[in-house]
Amino acid sequence: MQEDGEHRAAVRETLTAPARQNATLSETGHRPWPLPKRHWLMGQSWLELLFAHWPVDLAAVRRHVPPPLVVETFDGAAWVGVTPFRVTGLRLTATPPLPGVSAFPELNARTYVTVGDKPGIWFFSLDAASRVAVAAARRFYRLPYFRARMSVERRDGTIAYASERRDDRGHEARFRADYRPLGPEAPAAPGSLEHFLTERYCLYTLDPEGRPLRADIHHPPWPLRPAEAEIETNTMAPPGLDLPAVDPLLHFSARQDVVIWNLEPADVTSRTGERTAPASA
Repeated sequence: MQEDGEHRAAVRETLTAPARQNATLSETGHRPWPLPKRHWLMGQSWLELLFAHWPVDLAAVRRHVPPPLVVETFDGAAWVGVTPFRVTGLRLTATPPLPGVSAFPELNARTYVTVGDKPGIWFFSLDAASRVAVAAARRFYRLPYFRARMSVERRDGTIAYASERRDDRGHEARFRADYRPLGPEAPAAPGSLEHFLTERYCLYTLDPEGRPLRADIHHPPWPLRPAEAEIETNTMAPPGLDLPAVDPLLHFSARQDVVIWNLEPADVTSRTGERTAPASA
């Protein structure tokens, strides 16, 4: 019975995702810059997402982020995040989600950068259980996606998440944790650390010549809840970037509906210094 209920819920998630993704475009007042004028390329919905963040020395992170991207800091520290979640409703614009390829677990390791005064996300790696999604993201978004063996289980309000990279293009990487939300849901306050870490509206990658490319992202403000987690294994950070032996800052979001544009060249302007103001993505 429980499996039947979970299957029906998954079908509902897939069927309702396109309308929810399209509806995000009517809510734009929170964005730090206008929506692109061209049409978006891809829709996704992210479920049961955990933000786990650690403060890390800026120089240590800088060694893993290529110029001309500027690593952003908050209160003197760079931040590294590990984010497990489930994807559903993956589709191209004007098309429905395809059965068998539109829903899968995903996990990323990231930090926060800016190019040309547009703050965004730099991904150290992204792991997914879908071979098709990995191949497409590598080709069309030039992102370091890797195939992984992944599982997600729900146990009395707790998410049991496990991932083991099975792709020899990346370093050995494992993640295993149980996490759950605590407390009420609310958007992050502008100017807060939570806002800095979550409200970002683009991602960055590089073209074959090492020049930065940007993909705009749009979604409503993140509906965040405090969270707790027992992280048993976490080797997601790139080799040589050690996470500090402190408890991570944890937040949970039940759902976020997203549309993403194709890559375009990022305008590069000089920018240095610490960022403590809100930055959205």
